Amino acid sequence: MTLDPTTQPIGKLFGLLTTAVAPRPICFASTIDAVGQVNLSPFSFFNVFGANPITFAFSASRRVRDGSTKHTLENVLEVPECVVNIIDYPLVEQLSLASTEYAKGVNEFEKAGFTQVASEAVRPPRVGEAPIAFECRVSQVLPLGDGPGSGNLIIAQAVRIHLKDELLTMGGKLDSSKLDLVARMGGNDYLRAIPEAKFEIPKPLRTKGIGVDQLPSHIRNSDVLTGNNLGRLGNVEQLPSPAEIQAARERAEIAKVRAQGTTALHTLAQQLLESGKTKSALLVLMTQEL
Repeated sequence: MTLDPTTQPIGKLFGLLTTAVAPRPICFASTIDAVGQVNLSPFSFFNVFGANPITFAFSASRRVRDGSTKHTLENVLEVPECVVNIIDYPLVEQLSLASTEYAKGVNEFEKAGFTQVASEAVRPPRVGEAPIAFECRVSQVLPLGDGPGSGNLIIAQAVRIHLKDELLTMGGKLDSSKLDLVARMGGNDYLRAIPEAKFEIPKPLRTKGIGVDQLPSHIRNSDVLTGNNLGRLGNVEQLPSPAEIQAARERAEIAKVRAQGTTALHTLAQQLLESGKTKSALLVLMTQEL
């Protein structure tokens, strides 16, 4: 299926986007208006875009049904400050409750049962229960359209960071294993960053991988290896030397698998890749007779 977005209903496009572009981190934004009325609302069109200065952006989109603006947007236009509260799993039901479209002036801190804590450098309060909170000054608000579903990009720079002490390592670093973060999917779905959902991929920051294109064709065209397997192999810095390949061919355990054929050899290599032994997997693959 191919779609022209200009011919599609906004509601359909919104559903498609929020399902396809996921999981998304959640900005639980607290704001305040010119007369001191507080608002607290979650936004999943959100991310961080720089560390010097720390720069966040989130979009307070117009409502799809009628194009009306949200209180968060109205507040930051009056008082260009906010707090980006990061919420974890134990608080996600309260976060969802705060997304209710309460009338102007209703305090979502109270409705959702959160503790309102005074910020140090900005006027909006922060969520006391939040494991992490960033006090921010809003530098820009960029309207991205004027119809239903159109975004309003709020760009904010952090001036204070609050971290719960129990989330830090002995060296003072934030420990991701101690966080129980959540992310937004489509519809009513959320995602929990539990240990079973996490995996590691070695980043090619200080090294330069040879690339998939430099792997021999019998590896690239394997009926067993997946795209992920090939990506991991392409991240090695060099192919094994002829001497290393010959020594591997002479190893009894590899010779036994080679005798069973290509599928068995590639299956062994895949098992090695999945256990993190990338160089060993490549060496096994290179023993295949061409």
